[in-house]
Amino acid sequence: MNPSSFRSKSTIDVDEAIKNQNDIAMVVSKDLFSSKAKHSNSILSFLRASSTDELNAVFSKIVPVVFADRSANGGPKISSINGVWIEKTQPVDPSSKDLFENFFKAVFDRVDFLSKAEQVRRELNEWAEVHIKDLLPHGSLTDQTVVVYGNALYFKGQWEVPFDKSYTKDKEFHLLSGTSVSVPFMRSYKKQYIHAYDGFKVLSIPYRCDGDGNSGSFSMYFYLPDKNDGLDYLIKAMASTSGFLDCHVPSRKVAVNKFRIPKFKIVYGVEGKDLGLRSIDLYHKACVEIDEEGAEAAAATFVGGYGEGFVKMIDFVADHPFLFLIKEDTIGTVLSAGQIMDPSDKSS
Repeated sequence: MNPSSFRSKSTIDVDEAIKNQNDIAMVVSKDLFSSKAKHSNSILSFLRASSTDELNAVFSKIVPVVFADRSANGGPKISSINGVWIEKTQPVDPSSKDLFENFFKAVFDRVDFLSKAEQVRRELNEWAEVHIKDLLPHGSLTDQTVVVYGNALYFKGQWEVPFDKSYTKDKEFHLLSGTSVSVPFMRSYKKQYIHAYDGFKVLSIPYRCDGDGNSGSFSMYFYLPDKNDGLDYLIKAMASTSGFLDCHVPSRKVAVNKFRIPKFKIVYGVEGKDLGLRSIDLYHKACVEIDEEGAEAAAATFVGGYGEGFVKMIDFVADHPFLFLIKEDTIGTVLSAGQIMDPSDKSS
């Protein structure tokens, strides 16, 4: 596995990318570096890596590029925090402690799972609360818990070209049930990065990089099927086509005719059993919101072990279910992903 194509590049299944953002990959991989890791083969398979050395090389490349905060210069605000909590009666390999603190820049703490598991659960939820609230459900940590790995990620970026709020109007969004809901749609008459493919369109909206308003290395991608009920088919095609994300990137701006995308805020969660990691207690929760100014995304994960000629104007009206990604474009790391089935439902 080449570090430049790790996890979030399109060599993985896209339906995995929807649920497994880069923070899940980071926190799950930490279990491999523990001297007590029991499920290394399943974790390596999940991360599509051949060895821990390979993961080390991957994260050495990803971390300084993807997680560098650019807000001081007007670019996206990005923050990532990591933590490791180990039952205080368990032996700890000093080299593991050094790896977590110096490589992963993680909080490393000894705690009392044996007699204070519920108290530790509340404390860990407080630790992640700056990004995500109530990540660990009641009963998720017990006196049998030995170690918990945590990661929280926050992203907030302004569009390179903000939407004019005066153009935002309520329109109908068509649901798979055949009914519709009225939600606010952002509109624009400016050229957009759009490409029409067979059966679907892709829109890319770049985030502002610095105070001069130059485009940066992060963009939000919208994958819109032509048919109202075409999202499931599109995701299956994406998942079965190697290199799909990398081969479907709009490269130039085109004139638009009808252009509307809905404002939305969604919160969604996933557990290890949903990802095929039945041997690992994993809890992941994410929140994504977009409006006329830009997008904000937060996610947290806990793992416990037991040249122009004639140009045809194009429509891009996201008034039915679609897929979105927030992606770093240099090495292709997906920071957040999801499906919008109903923009009016915050738990969509």
